[in-house]
Amino acid sequence: MLKPVSYAFRSDDRSILTLDSIGWQTIHTKEYSFSGEERPDCGHVIFQYTLSGMGYIEVDQTTHALPPGSGFLVKIPSRHRYFYLESEEPWEMIWLNLRGDEANRIWDLVTEQEGTVIRRGHDSPLIRHYWKLLQAISEEKVTDKYRLSALVFEWMLTLVQSSRDAGNEISAGSSSIVDRTKKYLKENYASPLTLEEIAKQAGISKHYLCRLFQKAEQVSPLAYLRDRRVEAALAQLRTTDLPVQEIGRRCGFDSPSYFGKVFREYMGMTPKDYRLKKLEFPYDAVYYE
Repeated sequence: MLKPVSYAFRSDDRSILTLDSIGWQTIHTKEYSFSGEERPDCGHVIFQYTLSGMGYIEVDQTTHALPPGSGFLVKIPSRHRYFYLESEEPWEMIWLNLRGDEANRIWDLVTEQEGTVIRRGHDSPLIRHYWKLLQAISEEKVTDKYRLSALVFEWMLTLVQSSRDAGNEISAGSSSIVDRTKKYLKENYASPLTLEEIAKQAGISKHYLCRLFQKAEQVSPLAYLRDRRVEAALAQLRTTDLPVQEIGRRCGFDSPSYFGKVFREYMGMTPKDYRLKKLEFPYDAVYYE
């Protein structure tokens, strides 16, 4: 069973993403205070997350509280200070420090989206993935730098995905509507659907449906439907001998000319040319998710 613990790793290999340290601890003393400009250990990035109690971070002369469910992303060196106030409840937190160009790039990407302070639930994919990483080290004794690099990179992908999801957050009920509508469009791409018919199937107005889709998927329902139709056409051009015109009809395009126009927008060539260029495009399926 996991318990508060910390580990450090040392490697001179700068060709890969490396885990510098990782841990789970509780802070009780005001002596806990770190300045990003004064630390002797430079060249890494830090993720730190509050489980209970409260910590603080000062960035650009502004102090941010770090209650449970919040954390921060910083680089060393940079202008910041994170600390604990002794009068508060003990600060229980988890952290990891990483080195490598990719870690710096991901930190820039996420902080540009969310800022230095981020918020995730204790049961969020990011925190669940963190516990799996700590467990692999603590219980499975994983210490190989390449295996650790792969595990950390998976955690960083979860960070990126959760950051994008945080920016596109919708309620559980709205998410269910979007998921049901996506399923309906995938199953009925061949039908001559209108926006009104799609909205009726979803049980909401077309304007509300468009707002939900734009927030959750960054595209309109009709654009999402068009992606599914092109995907189906690409597959049929490669896996059947049906005439191009018939494939367009079966994939929901109401005219051969419109099918050709849309196809060229996606692939830069006609459906017939795509069918012939098997060496340049050796794919049985292409997805636009």
